[in-house]
Amino acid sequence: MGEAGRIRRLDETVVNRIAAGEVVQRPANGLKEMIENSLDAKATSIQVTVNQGGLKFMQILDNGTGIRKEDMDIVCERFTTSKLRAFSDLTSIGTYGFRGEALASISHVAHLTIVTKTKEDKCAWRASYVDSKPSGPPKPCAGNQGTQITVEDLFYNVPTRRKALKSPAEEHAKVFEVVSRYAVHNATIGFTLKKQGSQTTDLRTPPRSTPTDNIRSIFGPSVARELLAVECRDERLRFSCEGLVSNANYSVKKCVFLLFINHRLVDSQALRKALETVYASYLPKAGHPFIYLSLTLHPSTLDVNVHPTKHEVHFLHQDEVVGAVQRCVEARLLGSNASRTFYTQALLPGAGSLPPPPSSEEGKNNNNKNNNNNSNRDKDREKVYAHQMIRTDSREQKMDKFLRNGREEENKEEGGGGGGGGGGEEGGKSISAATPQQQNRREIQLTSILTLQQEVESAVHSHLLEAVRNLTFVGCVSPRHALIQHTHALYLVNTCSLSEELFYQLTLNNFGNFGILKLSSPASVQDLAHIALDLPESGWSEGDGDKGDLAGYIKALLSSKAEMLDDYFSLRIDEEGRLCTLPYLLDGHQPSMEGLPVFILRLASEVDWDNEKDCFDTLARELARFYAVQDKTPLEEEDDEEEEEEEKKKKKRETETEEEGKEEEEEEEGGGGNKAEEGRRGRGGGGGGGGAWKWAIEHIIFPAIKKHVLPPQHFAQDTTFLQIANLTELYRVFERC
Repeated sequence: MGEAGRIRRLDETVVNRIAAGEVVQRPANGLKEMIENSLDAKATSIQVTVNQGGLKFMQILDNGTGIRKEDMDIVCERFTTSKLRAFSDLTSIGTYGFRGEALASISHVAHLTIVTKTKEDKCAWRASYVDSKPSGPPKPCAGNQGTQITVEDLFYNVPTRRKALKSPAEEHAKVFEVVSRYAVHNATIGFTLKKQGSQTTDLRTPPRSTPTDNIRSIFGPSVARELLAVECRDERLRFSCEGLVSNANYSVKKCVFLLFINHRLVDSQALRKALETVYASYLPKAGHPFIYLSLTLHPSTLDVNVHPTKHEVHFLHQDEVVGAVQRCVEARLLGSNASRTFYTQALLPGAGSLPPPPSSEEGKNNNNKNNNNNSNRDKDREKVYAHQMIRTDSREQKMDKFLRNGREEENKEEGGGGGGGGGGEEGGKSISAATPQQQNRREIQLTSILTLQQEVESAVHSHLLEAVRNLTFVGCVSPRHALIQHTHALYLVNTCSLSEELFYQLTLNNFGNFGILKLSSPASVQDLAHIALDLPESGWSEGDGDKGDLAGYIKALLSSKAEMLDDYFSLRIDEEGRLCTLPYLLDGHQPSMEGLPVFILRLASEVDWDNEKDCFDTLARELARFYAVQDKTPLEEEDDEEEEEEEKKKKKRETETEEEGKEEEEEEEGGGGNKAEEGRRGRGGGGGGGGAWKWAIEHIIFPAIKKHVLPPQHFAQDTTFLQIANLTELYRVFERC
């Protein structure tokens, strides 16, 4: 027989990591514990930020009571809590946490940092923790009242656990599930969930909301409109229950079960099965309900200390409580079963409508009049006539969307600006682009910008918005005008006005987050202003003063605003007064550099620099004016010049071919002519002539208009949209011809 194994006392670090593995099984478990701590701290706003599902980064920020500086040395030690003093307190526990294990467990398997401030503190305090111990004394820092807990590299020292976890996407779904459930139950508290570095939120609920509103926001309106309120109470069993359950009209493939017992998120298989048994009589096979219940039990009947993550609880008279809740839900479903909603599919065009069912009198004569009824029924069927059909599909795509103009490819190979008008004679600068996606986006909360955005949203024309969102591009009439179709109507639209509104709204929506268009060599602001003053459209007269003095004033003015222009608009002016960059507003689009001098002049003359809101508004308008499609685009002028040059080259090639043909023998002359003709076709066939600006308008400008523009009210009166034809009326004309 072998020797008996020696019993050893495990090292404290090993013990703590084993315990941590029970409490924090995945990122969602740790987040649940921290959310409950925030709720215990009376927070009214809880913001959660995660990266890679919480494995790489997880942060929770609340505005609760905070942690006292004196407690920060022991806040991450096991069994340190402010919610429990004696074991007997468990019989009347009214908080979420009570063991003091959550932060201790997290600190053993992750890098933990706490920033906190109480109402009495003059500043916030920051401390980092490793294995329950602070790395150093708390350091003062800036911060608002409340607590911010940052967890990084979860399970970095437990590689087996980390490998066993699912993908970051699935872990993020678990995190979303935890936050969404607490958001529904704690409707008076605002919850926010987003991914690190993202400006969009995955979940946001306002404070002082209701469970129904939060269910609508998180789970969708289809379930929110089918909810029934349930409520029951039993004094003998000392419990009460309230919640929201779906009616017989709603079903999903998987049961959504939100159960809170004494405001703690738990699961109860007995209660879940009992309620699904009730719904089995009402829902179709494989259909499941949505259930949100909040049970309140007397603390003395509840045992919360039965699971490391507090995911399960035990309570007295469990079978009787479950039966009472089951009967309450069943009674509520019976009371709402007077009507059922069934969704039907609309008939396809040309399918006609079903005939009404025959009455009892008509039924007796159906055998004798069957043939007559069938013929009459065919006549009475509703038909969709040709003039009522929409002849285009807004989802249709064209091949030329994927075929950039050949000249653009040549420009790219030669290192030119490409597609956007790389350099006019007056601008004289080629530019290179850095897209906004290459920069870290920041959230702008300036009241002036938010007000301008709200003004744009409030002034939208609803009918034009529908036309813009569902437009089908027909073609360009000129750089100023284009044709679009919406349902049966054909519109002539002002491309210049639409593109100017597009760039104005893009400027407001991406304020402070633009990419950059870098000029190959910086341009002197003073020289650009002087060039603009020489142009007729500047309106300069001798009474305005010397052009050199005015140009110097413009340089001084814009140089004094250089920091703001660079920070918010990516308009970088260096210390020597030279323009280095422009904002990159739209992928694939660059402004005409010929308009740069006038743009600089108008920045000085048209922008209201004294008032913040008016300054941003007028500056955005001037940017939009500069970036908008012009009446005569440089692209069009380049196309005209290139067409003439191409025509000269064709004639020259034809002349050379004819001369070569005369020198060849007579029997080979025909073959040479055929080859020359093939050469002409090969060279001339792909040009298409004048397609660059049209391609840009169709495949860059109008897709952006369709996606982003909120058309204002005045577009309906100022001929920006002009209906020139209606398909129904055209059919009437053609029928007369």
